[in-house]
Amino acid sequence: MPAEGRLREQLRLDVYVLTSADLVVGRDHLDVARAAIAGGATMLQLRAPEVSQERLLPMARSFVALCKQAGVPGIVNDRIDVAIACDAAGVHLGQDDRPEGAREALGPDRILGASIDNPAQAREAEVLGADYLGVVVWSTGTKPAARPVGLHGLQAIARTTALPIVAIGGIDTSTAGEVLDAGASGVAVVSAVGASFDPVAATRSLVRVVAARRGRIAAPQEHRG
Repeated sequence: MPAEGRLREQLRLDVYVLTSADLVVGRDHLDVARAAIAGGATMLQLRAPEVSQERLLPMARSFVALCKQAGVPGIVNDRIDVAIACDAAGVHLGQDDRPEGAREALGPDRILGASIDNPAQAREAEVLGADYLGVVVWSTGTKPAARPVGLHGLQAIARTTALPIVAIGGIDTSTAGEVLDAGASGVAVVSAVGASFDPVAATRSLVRVVAARRGRIAAPQEHRG
C-alpha cells in the first residue's frame, strides 16, 4: 500500500524539477535545485547518474538540506540506500530498477515513485506500494531509453490507476496543459529548467501555466490565445 506517513502528505507533483548538470556550462545539480526552489517548484529530484559513488552521498545531503530549508520534498533517483542515508523525502525508481521490497526498505514515511509505461505496470506499482507514477509522454534526449506513450497512452494509464501521475518528456509551457488534460496530476522537467537561460523564470512560468490550467489564477499573457 502507498505510504501514509508525514512525508506522504507532502506529495505535491504540480511542477516537479529533476536536476541536471552542465546543460548550461558551469551550472550544477545544486544550482538547478536552488533555481527551481526560487521559481516555486513543488517537488525536486536529484538525478545525477554521472556522479561517482564517492560524490553522490555528500551531494545528496546538500540537496536534501536545500529542500528541507525550503519546505519542498526532495527525492533521490534510483538509490534507496542514498535516500535513506541523507534522509530524503523518498526515492524514484526507473523501469529497470526492481521495485520489490522498496516500500519495506523505505518504511511508511517516505515517498516512492515509479516509472511505468503501460496500465499493467501501473497496477503492479500500486500493489508494490508506489505513491505516484512517472510516465514519459514524448521522446526526450534526457531519457533516451524510455518508451514514450503519447497522450493516448497517458490517458489509458490514468484510467487504470488511482495513483497520481507526473508526466515527463517533452514537457514545457506549451505542452504542460495537454498532459494535465490527459490525466496527469503534474509535470516533470529536466531541460526546460536546467537548460534555460533563466531557470528561476522558467520554473515560475511552468508554475503559472499549471496553476492557470487548473483555474486558480489567470493565464499569463504570453500563453493566451
